[in-house]
Amino acid sequence: MTRQFLQFAAAGVLGFVVDASVLYLTLWVGIGYFAGRLVSFLTAVFATWQVNRRFAFAHGRRSSTWAEWWQYLAAMTLGGVINYAAYSAVIMTSPHGKLTPLVAVAAGSGVGMLVNFLSARFWVFRGL
Repeated sequence: MTRQFLQFAAAGVLGFVVDASVLYLTLWVGIGYFAGRLVSFLTAVFATWQVNRRFAFAHGRRSSTWAEWWQYLAAMTLGGVINYAAYSAVIMTSPHGKLTPLVAVAAGSGVGMLVNFLSARFWVFRGL
């Protein structure tokens, strides 16, 4: 399980880069801190699903990719709620500088990662 967690964490690093990049793009086009984060989070979930299903959980894949995606998205929602709460707390309590969104995404990602790993491991890709 340690190797699997490290692979999951590596996918999480990619997800963090996608999340922060898309967030900054949404901020640049004027979507805002909170709606922009919803867009960036969903994009990051899709990216991490693609990596996790090929590496960390390759042996637990479902026969239906569509069903697996929806189950993965649902599983990531609990961690996502925790992630979004931490992100929102940083946004609402910190001065708004250029790095504030990055720090907020990092805070959210850190607190949501364990919940997301456990839900992926024991629900979406169970039996590994």
